[in-house]
Amino acid sequence: MNTFVIDPHADVAPYEQLRRQLIEQITAGQLPAETRLPAVRRLAAELALAPGTVARAYKELEAEGYLETRGRNGTVVASPAVNDPTVQAQRITAEYVTTMLSLGYDAKAIQERVLNALTGS
Repeated sequence: MNTFVIDPHADVAPYEQLRRQLIEQITAGQLPAETRLPAVRRLAAELALAPGTVARAYKELEAEGYLETRGRNGTVVASPAVNDPTVQAQRITAEYVTTMLSLGYDAKAIQERVLNALTGS
């Protein structure tokens, strides 16, 4: 089932590589709603990662609305609120901020870029 590839030599952190690949597969429909994901420890072993790395990716994706944790029943792909603009805006904003942070920008620099984009500066 493992269709994730982590490059240990990439400039992008392993948790972020996994996070991005999960988002791509979810948005492309390769991982439809209610798909159960591998347990953190199992996926970590398959990818030769620390369990905390996989847990971080899952946790961030849950906060962004992509995943849902159901305790002993595991982690599943969340049902998207396709027509809910608030959920869409939240997801897009979270993706943007996470990407900018991974590029080394701090909160102030991110805010400045957003303000510049809004004002056309």
